[in-house]
Amino acid sequence: MKRTIALILVSLFTLFLLSGCNTLRGAGQDIEEGGEAVQDAAS
Repeated sequence: MKRTIALILVSLFTLFLLSGCNTLRGAGQDIEEGGEAVQDAAS
């Protein structure tokens, strides 16, 4: 039961993240911006 709930939550979280991206290109840009933010924070 816990595994099913965890799977549902992960699925909803993934859908929430992807809903902000209209295309795969948009998803790539979002990931790239996130990586740049991490690099900036590390330096």
